[in-house]
Amino acid sequence: MASFTNSFVVFSIISLLACSINAQLSPNFYASTCPNVQNIVRVAMRQAVIREPRMGASILRLFFHDCFVNGCDASILLDDTATFTGEKNALPNQNSARGFEVIDTIKTRVEAACNATVSCADILALAARDGVVQLGGPSWTVPLGRRDARTASQSAANNEIPSPLASLSALISGFAAKGLNARDMTALSGSHTIGQAQCFTFRSRIYNDTNIDPNFAATRRSTCPVSGGNSNLAPLDIRTMNRFDNIYYQNLMTRRGLLHSDQELFNGGSQDALVRTYSANNALFLRDFAAAMVKMSNISPLTGTNGEIRRNCRVVN
Repeated sequence: MASFTNSFVVFSIISLLACSINAQLSPNFYASTCPNVQNIVRVAMRQAVIREPRMGASILRLFFHDCFVNGCDASILLDDTATFTGEKNALPNQNSARGFEVIDTIKTRVEAACNATVSCADILALAARDGVVQLGGPSWTVPLGRRDARTASQSAANNEIPSPLASLSALISGFAAKGLNARDMTALSGSHTIGQAQCFTFRSRIYNDTNIDPNFAATRRSTCPVSGGNSNLAPLDIRTMNRFDNIYYQNLMTRRGLLHSDQELFNGGSQDALVRTYSANNALFLRDFAAAMVKMSNISPLTGTNGEIRRNCRVVN
C-alpha cells in the first residue's frame, strides 16, 4: 500500500507539472484525434522490454540524445542519405544508439490507428517513459503535441551531448545550457541505473582514474582490455542493471561508477550531498527523476505549424 501511495503521489505531482510547464503541449493533445495512442505505445514497449530488458535503457538514451540536440524533435531518428546528414553517425551515437526498429514498429501501429496524426517526437517521448516503467521505475504524465524536425545536426550532436569523460563542471554547464539545473542533472544521471556501456567509453576510467574501487576496476578490466574490445559491454549499474532504482548512487558512494562522468557526481564536489540523499531515499530519487524528465521533454519542442508529422520516422515527408 505504501508503494502504491508513493507512486500515486509522484504521478499526481508530475501530472500537475506536465500540465503547466509548457502551455503549447498538453497531455490530452490526442484525446480526440488518436485516443488510443498511449496504450499502443505502452503495449509495444512492454513487448520490447520483455524481449530484451536492455531496450528500456536504449530508448531512454535515444530520447535524451534527441532532446539535447535542438530539442525533442525526433531528429535523431532520421537516416543519412546521399543528400542528408543526420545525427545517427555523430560520435555519441555511432554504433551505439539503438532501438530505432522498436520506434518503427510503434509508428507503424500508430499510423494504422491514426494516420498522419501522431509525431515521431511524441512517440519517442512516450516510449522512453514506458520503458522506464517496465523496468520498475516511476511513471509521469507526458506533455504531447510536439512535431517532427525536417532537419538534423551532426555537429550539434557531437558538441552538445555530454561526454562520458566530462568533468562535474562540464556536466553542470552542459545541462544548464538546456534549462536543466544541477539537481536535474544528478537525477537524470540516475538513468544509468539501467543499461550498458561500451568498453571505449570507460577504458580510461578503469585504467587511469584513482577514485575507483580496485576490485571493481579489476572486474571491468577482465572484459575491457587496454587495446581492442572497444564494443565489449559492461552494465552501468553492476548490481541491478535491469531494475530502475537508486542503487546507481550507492555504487557511486563505493567508487564503483562505470563512467568517469558518473563518478564525478560523487568526488568531493557540489553533488555529493544529493548523491548521498538519493542513495538512501529511492522514493525521492524516483520523484526527482520523473520531474526532471518532464523538464527535459519540454526542451524546444516544435509546435503549431513548425516541423511536420512524419509518416516514416526515418525520413522527412
